[in-house]
Amino acid sequence: MTRRRSRAAADQVLHGEPPIALLVLALVLMGIVPASAQLMFAPESLQRYFRVEWQATQNRKGPGIEGYVYNTSSRTAQRVSLKIERVDASGRDVGSSTVWIPGEVPMTDRVYFSASVPAAANYRVRIISFDWSCEGGGGGM
Repeated sequence: MTRRRSRAAADQVLHGEPPIALLVLALVLMGIVPASAQLMFAPESLQRYFRVEWQATQNRKGPGIEGYVYNTSSRTAQRVSLKIERVDASGRDVGSSTVWIPGEVPMTDRVYFSASVPAAANYRVRIISFDWSCEGGGGGM
């Protein structure tokens, strides 16, 4: 009886409805459910923990953006990514780039960043994702 039940359960998994994980993956791949990191954090929470100061620059390599990411929280952030949007003279987005901040952004501190960008009338720079560092805790071998 147990063998019959296990086979029936296996048949249902293989030939029945797909598991939830596969369904979610399919929806993400089709673009129905956004997988973008920028949707993981509300803008209010990003503004609460971070501040970005930047300026457009021009050097021998061409246009660039440089500045500082300030972490105003009491936790260290890592894997911080910025979205640099290029804006035309009328204020419309004409493209964007994603830039990763190397290393960590220490608590109540700042880190410098610099990125080459295509020329544009103006730019917008904002944080789109980050992770809190797992400071302390056990690491094994």
